[in-house]
Amino acid sequence: MENKKYADIICTQLQKLTSIASPSGFTSNAANYVKETLTAMGYTPRITRKGNVECAIGGEGNPLVLAAHFDTLGAMVRSIKANGRLKPTTLGGHQWSTADGENCMVFTRSGKMYTGVVLNKEPSAHVADAKVETKEANMEILLDENVSTKEEVENLGIETGDIIAMDPKTTITESGYIKSRFLDDKFSAAILLAIAQWVKDENVALNRKVTLIFTCLEEVGYGGSNVPADTEDMLSVDMGCVGDDLGCTERMVSICAKDSGGPYNYDLITELHDICKKYDIDYAIDVYPHYGSDVETTLRAGYDIRHGLIGPGVYASHNYERSHIDGAMNTFTLLQHFITD
Repeated sequence: MENKKYADIICTQLQKLTSIASPSGFTSNAANYVKETLTAMGYTPRITRKGNVECAIGGEGNPLVLAAHFDTLGAMVRSIKANGRLKPTTLGGHQWSTADGENCMVFTRSGKMYTGVVLNKEPSAHVADAKVETKEANMEILLDENVSTKEEVENLGIETGDIIAMDPKTTITESGYIKSRFLDDKFSAAILLAIAQWVKDENVALNRKVTLIFTCLEEVGYGGSNVPADTEDMLSVDMGCVGDDLGCTERMVSICAKDSGGPYNYDLITELHDICKKYDIDYAIDVYPHYGSDVETTLRAGYDIRHGLIGPGVYASHNYERSHIDGAMNTFTLLQHFITD
């Protein structure tokens, strides 16, 4: 299987996806991009009322869904302060300690975008008597505009409910390391787009009906609550965890045996394990103590499915994250065999 071509596609798609701001609730631009990309490949995707993108890529019988999400962490304008600074409220499991000092964008309902910076209420070491705790109540958005009152900010068209997105700072090194915000889960969304391209390029005979779903509300807990009614198996392709007491590295595909929602389907996890063993795919099976996925949402919605979770190893989740192209390609190769063997 020719993988160098698809490694390049994954990197290109990741850069394009991370350049599109898409915090939960503000994902239509990302959805349209995914739909247009799949359409250009020759597929007929659709955007659901909820905002997910669904696309059948071929095959018959025993329907399988592969799901990744393109919504990300972010924030929303909670209020405009008297001094012209914005008070934020989080979207998803955002960690403000990782955003202190980061550049950001504010999107208004009229279609304007303003840049700014995220800072705590007293960020200067030469002024503060003590370090201010980086919790939401102490965070502000300073706009890159000459404003110092609430009225001046309102005159820009900014109001409560506007979306705040962090600068992704996507970087791919010559050694193959990939650093960016929102590798969770735009990295895996890029992998699924590469799978779709591979199926089309190579006229691949799939071993079952395969549908790709790109979800838009995973970070707030219900992206996977609607899937095709005939779905029998579903894999969330999301970030694999790298950290203490875990076997996965950034260069592996991670297979999740259990997370905060309980165990994944034992037989399905075993099938994935056996493929990795057969084809010498670098993998680890791990338990994620603080994790939830789209496919668990699908189960809670009442679907009678087998469920699994895989993805490239990602370090520093919900932070400025890091992975490696090898992790993506091990994930890609596992998916290739899973839908063809």
